[in-house]
Amino acid sequence: MSVAERFGNNLRRCRKAAGLSQEEVGQRASMHRTQVAAAERGERIPRIDTLLRLAGALEVSPDELLKGIAWRPGRREVGRFLDG
Repeated sequence: MSVAERFGNNLRRCRKAAGLSQEEVGQRASMHRTQVAAAERGERIPRIDTLLRLAGALEVSPDELLKGIAWRPGRREVGRFLDG
């Protein structure tokens, strides 16, 4: 699963747990609903300011939206995102 897909799944999970529509999250985060939808589908990875707006709109820690996303630094090989 890609970073974008994992973030999108986390965003969708948090939004549904909060009982909010994409439209409501968009309004609360000063974003358009289509931007929220694209992030949920894993089509976009948000910038840090957008991450913070989404977390604030959902009243969750940014950690909740980043669950399962980690970076493994490379020593002799190229670094990569961890899957899981």
